[in-house]
Amino acid sequence: MTVTLPSPTRNEPVAGVPNRRRRRAHPLTTVSPASRLFVLAVMILFAVYFLLPVWWLVVSVTKGSGEIFSGNGFWFGESFAFVENIKTLFQAQGGVYSRWLLNSLLYAVGGGIVSTLLASMCGYALAKFRFPGREAVFGTVLAAVLLPAPVLAIPLYLVFSATGIINTFWAVFIPSIVSPFGVYLSRIYAASSIPDALIEAGRIDGAGEMRIFGMGVRLMAPAMVTIFLFQFVAIWTNFLLPSLMLADSSLQPVTVGLVGWREMQGNPISYTTVVTGAFVSVVPVVAMFLSLQSFWSKGLAAGAVK
Repeated sequence: MTVTLPSPTRNEPVAGVPNRRRRRAHPLTTVSPASRLFVLAVMILFAVYFLLPVWWLVVSVTKGSGEIFSGNGFWFGESFAFVENIKTLFQAQGGVYSRWLLNSLLYAVGGGIVSTLLASMCGYALAKFRFPGREAVFGTVLAAVLLPAPVLAIPLYLVFSATGIINTFWAVFIPSIVSPFGVYLSRIYAASSIPDALIEAGRIDGAGEMRIFGMGVRLMAPAMVTIFLFQFVAIWTNFLLPSLMLADSSLQPVTVGLVGWREMQGNPISYTTVVTGAFVSVVPVVAMFLSLQSFWSKGLAAGAVK
């Protein structure tokens, strides 16, 4: 006669078999309250440090010309002159600010698009093609990433002066389409996101290399958006290069133009107009980041699922 023993339930461990399933403590439970308070205080301090100048800029734009240096600098004035300040800004010196804003958009958007495309192509080639000297080229790119941009300003000026393109649109646009950091990021992302099987399948089907790269671009979209954002902000906020290359006021970006207004010591352009111009110049950067943030997040989530 066979005797059937009851099977152990989930809550009843089998005799002789140790129960290895143990609850892991939550990471936050192992941190002392004093450490959490310290980290929170440091984060609040940094947040205040970065947001306080932005708050001052927003408040100052709403004040009249006589109130910007009087009263509390971090609170609104007696009158709300935001609309009047915007009108004065775009009417000053024959509306030259509109021209500066358009120049900045051309330099930043055009340079960002071209540099993103070139960086993605170079990074894809360095990641998926094997050729002599590939690592040497990548090492040169890494060296260029570590090289500060102001160091190249004077050599670029001498080169462009010899070629005769000083004080032209191309003197600012050509250096803007080079992004060593974009090449580095593209290579790292292409090596991890584009499978070699996809490339081999495309070659077997008879597709050209450019068509295969077009398929890989869809997988590299999050990296390309990141490169474009970095390059857009770098070109938009660049001051040294356009100030050296451009003498014509109609070709200058908004950063150089605002500094020129600031050097007039408030006559004939008031300080309120300069502050309003600085506020308006920040709006495209914030709008560009917010408009691409959702696409960036969706691309990263799609890549994680794949």
